Amino acid sequence: MTTVRLTATGLDVRFTAWEKALGLVRDVRVPLAAITGAEAVPAADSLAAVRGLRAPGLGVPGVRRLGTWRGRGRKALVSVRRGQPALRVRLTGQPWDELLLGTDDAAALAAALGR
Repeated sequence: MTTVRLTATGLDVRFTAWEKALGLVRDVRVPLAAITGAEAVPAADSLAAVRGLRAPGLGVPGVRRLGTWRGRGRKALVSVRRGQPALRVRLTGQPWDELLLGTDDAAALAAALGR
């Protein structure tokens, strides 16, 4: 299960070995200065919040989305599962334009990042 942790200098995202293999993702550290906004996505909408085409990654319809999703001029790192709230983080100057990460404390993290 993906672990999202807020530190004094940034946002750390850690993936399990299975997630790394199946989603073709790596652990990520995003500096706080690169974060332009954050919001919590309700559990009922977390899978629907993923936009674009998977390239590369894992997509199990209605269950799990993990990897990179690309759309017109944007790229997102995604790790969401059915029934779990998600944290959407908008970025600047990073390889991704946004992160969409399933985490049980999405609302608290969004509030902390919004300060």
